[in-house]
Amino acid sequence: MADTAMSGAGTTGGDDPLQRAIWRLRSRGCWTDAAALLTPHIGKAGSAGAAVQRTALLVERCLFTGQGWAEAEDALRIAEAVSQDDDDRGAAACERGQLAYAATVLGVRDRADEARSALGRAAALLSPNSRTRPLLDFRRGLVAEHLADAPQSARPAYHRAHAGAEAHGDTLLLSFTWRHLAALALRDGEVAEARKGFAESLRIREDLGFLIGTAPALAALAEAEPEPEATRLRAEARRLFHLLGGVPTWLADQLHPTTSPAA
Repeated sequence: MADTAMSGAGTTGGDDPLQRAIWRLRSRGCWTDAAALLTPHIGKAGSAGAAVQRTALLVERCLFTGQGWAEAEDALRIAEAVSQDDDDRGAAACERGQLAYAATVLGVRDRADEARSALGRAAALLSPNSRTRPLLDFRRGLVAEHLADAPQSARPAYHRAHAGAEAHGDTLLLSFTWRHLAALALRDGEVAEARKGFAESLRIREDLGFLIGTAPALAALAEAEPEPEATRLRAEARRLFHLLGGVPTWLADQLHPTTSPAA
């Protein structure tokens, strides 16, 4: 399993009180509560963005907990229905691809073809300068790496996502691209490069207060560090993992000392 990104909307929130509240909840794994803050905005004029963000929160919940599939599907259908232009439709298609990816990678149901189709549709709909484009590139990299077992195709997608995230100031997405590029470097035996990327991913998540994503970042860095630092990092990851009620659920195997790493 690999942790994955949703829309940067809601990241810290800036000066928007609603987005700040959503970020505080999301960063602690309270996706349902965060999504509920957006519900009153669905159905109003120009509500497509709120509908997509609500969907993204519920899809992220599915990936981290393995639960809430029906709610995410319902939210996705609403987002698709209220989309007004190609950018809205592309963003909704990106979330459909992510939901299908999550179901496949968690072994709920094989929806790999749906994931590829939806992300391809998103690519056709989104303008080159869309803020959703870097997220789409990242997710296409995930599909290439984890569903098609084609890391050689995933790498350029992650690089495009990384450059786009930098251009749009999506700091949280950068934490994901750093991590996944580092994982590919580690796979190729480039330990120093991997350590740098994992450390940068962890730093960003700690700086942003993305608590729910900190344990995976700690565990990932442990894979590139020598002992005794690796043991210390895994112990801290286990502490956070249990503090958050065993979320993300897929991290359990990686943190268990008798099983092989899952990400």
